[in-house]
Amino acid sequence: MKGSRLFFVTSLFIVFLFISVFGNVTSEELNRMFYEARGDYDVEKILTVIKTIEGIPGYDKDARLLTILADAYMEYGVWGASDKEKEKTYEKSRQYAEMALKLDPKNGRASYIAGAAIGRLAQYKGIVQSLFMLGDFDRYIDNAVKLLNETDEEQRLYKTFALIASGMRYRDVPWPLYNYKKSEEQLNMAAKLTPNYSNIYLELGYLYLKTGDKTKAKEMFEKVISMGPHPWLIKTHEDAVKSAQEELKKLK
Repeated sequence: MKGSRLFFVTSLFIVFLFISVFGNVTSEELNRMFYEARGDYDVEKILTVIKTIEGIPGYDKDARLLTILADAYMEYGVWGASDKEKEKTYEKSRQYAEMALKLDPKNGRASYIAGAAIGRLAQYKGIVQSLFMLGDFDRYIDNAVKLLNETDEEQRLYKTFALIASGMRYRDVPWPLYNYKKSEEQLNMAAKLTPNYSNIYLELGYLYLKTGDKTKAKEMFEKVISMGPHPWLIKTHEDAVKSAQEELKKLK
């Protein structure tokens, strides 16, 4: 308890210090902080982003701030929150993403985040309820793929994320809803957009394990280990390498 209380106080201090130094912090500065936090799995920095945005008057009327906030809650849920916090954290991510979409219906990043949050939340529901959530997931992810402009660097990355999410959906849902061919198509499209993102090949490896093609699976896992990280996703790559190494041990 003492450790968690000290961590919370430290995070608040960082927020106040950040605001006092930078004054009226811009959405671009907050977005940059978000990218830095995600790249390093920096819990204090991601909480600073969350608390700073929630402390800005009128943030709930600003689609850009809501999108960054939704993304911050999503990432915090994935690698920063305790197991007890995760479900509520994903619920907040979905809530803020949907608020952003009401203000800006053509916000592809927010559409991806809303779909990804639903995908995460489905893990906490029963089979029947999670299948009902599939329609919302598909709607948001498909919309993100349509809206995101691959000529823009940030949007191209989020389109990649959306294609990966779609590929995982067609791979992992129960019979008769899965479609391995569609999964492979979506993941390969992601690889064409962002060939230096190792998670794509990790997910392809898992797909080939499901289809029984161990040779291709091994090839994908070896590719994950041999390649370098995406510059914006360092820790994500490190996790992918560990997972690929574990899978290769099983294949020996």
